[in-house]
Amino acid sequence: MQFFSSAIKYIQQKVLPHQKTACFVLGMISARALPPFYAFPLLFLTFSAFLLILNQAQGKKQSFAFGYWFGFGYFACNLAWIGNAVLIDAARLGWLFPIILLAAGGFFGLFIAFPALLANQAKSFYGRWLAFAGWWVIFEWIRSFILTGFPWNLLGSVLAFDTTLIQAAAVVGTYGLSLAVLMICSAPALIMHYQNKTSLNIALGSILFISACLVGYGRYHLANMDTSPSSTKIRLVQPAIPQKMKWNRQKLEENLEQYIDMSKQSGLDDVDFVIWGETATPFALDYEPQYMEKIIEAVPAKGYLITGLVRFEYQGTDFHPLNSSFVIDKSGNIVDYYDKSHLVPFGEYIPLRRFLPNWITPVTNTITDFLSGDGPKTIKLGNQPSFGISICYEIIFPHQIINRQDKPEWLINLTNDGWYGISQGPYQHLVTTQLRAVEEGRTIVRAANTGISAVINPYGKILAQIDLNVSTMEDINLPKQLSIATFYGQNGNFIPVILCLLNIIMAFAIKNKQS
Repeated sequence: MQFFSSAIKYIQQKVLPHQKTACFVLGMISARALPPFYAFPLLFLTFSAFLLILNQAQGKKQSFAFGYWFGFGYFACNLAWIGNAVLIDAARLGWLFPIILLAAGGFFGLFIAFPALLANQAKSFYGRWLAFAGWWVIFEWIRSFILTGFPWNLLGSVLAFDTTLIQAAAVVGTYGLSLAVLMICSAPALIMHYQNKTSLNIALGSILFISACLVGYGRYHLANMDTSPSSTKIRLVQPAIPQKMKWNRQKLEENLEQYIDMSKQSGLDDVDFVIWGETATPFALDYEPQYMEKIIEAVPAKGYLITGLVRFEYQGTDFHPLNSSFVIDKSGNIVDYYDKSHLVPFGEYIPLRRFLPNWITPVTNTITDFLSGDGPKTIKLGNQPSFGISICYEIIFPHQIINRQDKPEWLINLTNDGWYGISQGPYQHLVTTQLRAVEEGRTIVRAANTGISAVINPYGKILAQIDLNVSTMEDINLPKQLSIATFYGQNGNFIPVILCLLNIIMAFAIKNKQS
């Protein structure tokens, strides 16, 4: 109790008198708990201190403001890497860098402001503790679909430093992990506020019970993991071409040759799939057969090449681009394809286009917006295990990455994180892929132009990895256990949403009137 007494005294004297500034700083510090830093213990301080400040709010306006400033600091820091994308074309877009930083905090801060406002309607501090955790996760879920959605850095990802701790995502999804983190890390606030034995028992009991559930289920789930390899062999190719050079007109053919040379190294004939990253092929293969003839060199004799590229489709009076992927056999036939369906706002299309001038173009520097595909599909090729493809940030959307009517046995995620340089972005993208693997119980192969390429088994364990900005190829057999059935994969967000609503109901059912 001496520690908590000292903490209470410090917060009362140094933090509470500067409430909005304190909320902003606490949000910034909280961002360090996310990948790749994983300063998870900081959340016990930041979330508890924030709840104590929130409890002092005088009315709805101040509750909203405290939540907003916490959210502003939190998102401005954990999404700062987005600004690197505009620096690729600094002469044209560099002026947007500070605006992006302000916009990230300014807009996404609302997704913590509203939970803070709603939580403070509870009549007791116990209720506010429960309600804040429930509303935070509800708004994480809302963030996954409002304005096409951007569920990046869900709070549950702070647990990905230990594969055991993320296994519960197979049941409750990453949203359920977020709820667990909030309940655990803000529990010390109960002790600091009430300073009695009851609050100590409730706080420690909650921390121990939820932690035991995460660790216990994680160990049970991993005990069933089959580590043996299958006969399906893939070749991951990551050339690490800098983004500034990737679309340089004088380098396009050289870049393609680099992919081909890396792919056709010794052992190609023993490979079933050669996998390249997003827009790896800089030419429209369905309109430029001379490049298809070159690419055949990279296709295994009895296998397939899977490559990302921009393809074009004629609509109305113009050709429109699609961020796509082709599956190519040794004869140069395009045996199947997938078009990206979840496009990046401002990156691949301009939202509210009809209200904006034509000179505003996507960051990808296309002359027009990309078209979107029809959604997840399952690709079947002879005796090979069926698979699905997602492109770039499509992988960040829980329960939206596979065809529910015809589930694939494994997944491929093609990406290009060269936009974000050496930053948190590529590491956070990798962790997101690990969480999708656990949720869906599917092996995911992640192929990047540059970024972090990896093979991840259905338990989120990384079996092979090519690190950021490393130029190499790697052969690996897919795991024999390509997929497992998961509760979350079958039922989606039903359980985490119900748990959040139960939190909120209990928050308002508590009769204790202490503030």
